Amino acid sequence: MTTKLVICDIDATLVNEKKELTPRTKKDLIQLHEKGIYFGIASGRPADELKRNKEYWDLPFDFDFVVGMNGAELWDGVHQKFYSYFMMKKEWLKETMEIMKVVKCNPMIYWNGKIRCVHIDDMMIHSATTSHKELEVVKLEDFYAHENAKIMFRMKEEDMPKAEAWVKEHPNPYYHGFKTQSTLLEFCDKRINKGYGLQKICELNDLDIKDVMAFGDTSNDNDMLKVAGCGVCMINGTDDTKACANAITKQDNDHDGLAIYLEESGILC
Repeated sequence: MTTKLVICDIDATLVNEKKELTPRTKKDLIQLHEKGIYFGIASGRPADELKRNKEYWDLPFDFDFVVGMNGAELWDGVHQKFYSYFMMKKEWLKETMEIMKVVKCNPMIYWNGKIRCVHIDDMMIHSATTSHKELEVVKLEDFYAHENAKIMFRMKEEDMPKAEAWVKEHPNPYYHGFKTQSTLLEFCDKRINKGYGLQKICELNDLDIKDVMAFGDTSNDNDMLKVAGCGVCMINGTDDTKACANAITKQDNDHDGLAIYLEESGILC
C-alpha cells in the first residue's frame, strides 16, 4: 500500500506505560514528517489537550490531524480548522447516570478545561494528572446541564465485566457504551467513533482511506482500524481489537512495538 497518513491511538499504543514517547518512536515520527507523510493522533481526550502533546514530547512539528473525544472532535492542522460532531443530548447524559448505578463508579466529564466528578479519589487524581486538568467536584445534575461529547465512568477493574455486560444487555438506539481502559467506560453518540473521525479527515483532505495506516490497542480503536487501509493492533492489545486488525505488532508498547512495525513496513525507507 501507499501510505499517506499514519494515525495512532496514544495510551498503550504510541507511548509506553510511563506515558513517554520513546527516543526510537520519536525518531521515526520525525522521519515520517520529513518524508511528507501526514501524522495524526486519536484519543478519547479533548482535541485542545491532545495538541499540547507536541510540547510534552518535544516534537519539532505540529500534528497534521488530531481526533479528540473518540471522534466527536477534529483538529485539521493542514487547514487550521476545528470541527465537532454529534454531541450527547442532556437527557441521554442523565440516562447514563441511571444505567451505571449497576456498579459503584465515579462519573466524569470534560467541561471548560476541567474534569468534573462526583468525588476525588486516586483514580480521578490519576485522570487529572495524565490529562493535565484541574478536578472540579459537582452535583449529579451538573453532568447533564449541557450537551457534551461524552460521559465517562471510573470504576474498579474487577467491576468492569459487570458494567460491560449490563450495557450490552441494555442497548440504546441513540448512544452506546464501551470500555476504553481497564477502569474506564464511556458513552457517546452511536454515530461517533475514531473511524468516523478518520473518515472526516480523508473527506476534508482528499485522501483515500486505503492510504492510511492506523494503530490502536483496545475497543475504542476498532472502527478506526477497520476503515483504515492498514489497521495495526499492538500485541498488548485486546482480543477484539486484534480481530479487527490487518496486522499485529511483534513487540508491545513498552518495547517500541509501533516503531519497529513502522521500520519493518518499509514506509520509512
